[in-house]
Amino acid sequence: MYSNDRCTWSFINLLHTCFSQGAAVIMSARTYADFTTQATFEIKKCDLFKLDEGPATQVVLTRDEGLQYYRIMQTMRRMELKADQLYKQKIIRGFCHLYDGQEACAVGIETSINLSDHLITAYRAHGYTYTRGGTVKEIMAELTGRRGGIAKGKGGSMHMYCKHFYGGNGIVGAQVPLGAGVALACKFQGNNQLCVCLYGDGAANQGQIFETYNMAALWKLPVIFICENNRYGMGTSVERAAASTDYFKRGEFIPGLRVDGMDVLCVREATKFAADHCRSGKGPILMELQTYRYHGHSMSDPGVSYRTREEIQEVRSKSDPISLLKDRMLSNNMASVEELKEIDVEVRKEIEDAAQFATTDPEPPLEDLCNHIFCDMPSLEVRGTNPWAKLKSVS
Repeated sequence: MYSNDRCTWSFINLLHTCFSQGAAVIMSARTYADFTTQATFEIKKCDLFKLDEGPATQVVLTRDEGLQYYRIMQTMRRMELKADQLYKQKIIRGFCHLYDGQEACAVGIETSINLSDHLITAYRAHGYTYTRGGTVKEIMAELTGRRGGIAKGKGGSMHMYCKHFYGGNGIVGAQVPLGAGVALACKFQGNNQLCVCLYGDGAANQGQIFETYNMAALWKLPVIFICENNRYGMGTSVERAAASTDYFKRGEFIPGLRVDGMDVLCVREATKFAADHCRSGKGPILMELQTYRYHGHSMSDPGVSYRTREEIQEVRSKSDPISLLKDRMLSNNMASVEELKEIDVEVRKEIEDAAQFATTDPEPPLEDLCNHIFCDMPSLEVRGTNPWAKLKSVS
């Protein structure tokens, strides 16, 4: 919420800037009271499988929610673009899978579950690390392998963790049975929590996923299986990789939803619906989020050998999740262009500060190499590369 004093001060600063550039402008300061506090939107209907009814198609967005979603998505976008820059400067090394274009998925999911719920995903994990509670500084420092990283500089791009967030998993599809195990723990403990278990279209044909569907359905586990379908598994289009691209029907005996993954409101409502389904004791549910990644599969993939630049640009111009939310807010008088630009400036500064930290923080010393192998255990010796090299592991 903006006070009259802050708005007036911002207005004076803006006038001073304009006049210093020799331009005379006449503007009127806007206060919080000038904006619409909430608006109702019609969103795309989900495709349903084994469900009699689906999520709401008329939804309410408040101004505060819109500003929050915008800030988080912009932070995720700018963080990934900065990671791209640092990778090309060879400051970030190794595997690095960027999430730009898919921000509506992470934000829509996170706003519909609780921080006490659980989430596990594949290796395109930077965005979820942020929405689960990691800071930009911790994430950037982990990418550069520094001591202040969220995994102490030892996990890198694919292995980031925080409370109730289990990574970042490098083996394709392996996180799905792990997520079902987390859901089993939730059911066993009777805590009314659930697990969101994410995988991509490239992993969707794996046998372990179907085995997990079977166990989850048998035991009625509180798990939301989510296939983030960004249309390409590495460099292979879904049409060339799957006999059926209706991923939301793949559970066979598990109900499913196909959702517009580029619209944060669609994802939010669908996830609310899915969470209610799980918490009511009905067992697992499957969601397919139709989304798109702007970068290649990883930083080693330019992303234009199997799709055209025109295709990428068309998605950017017609379906970008940040632009869609921004246009909704501006057209319904829920924010001003200046206010959103101010958020952009703040986000850019946060990213630059985090990048500065990530490039100056020291790397972890060798003596930290074997720490945290075990949890709550006395320190123990660990053999190094030969029998005479002794390292110590501290929990």
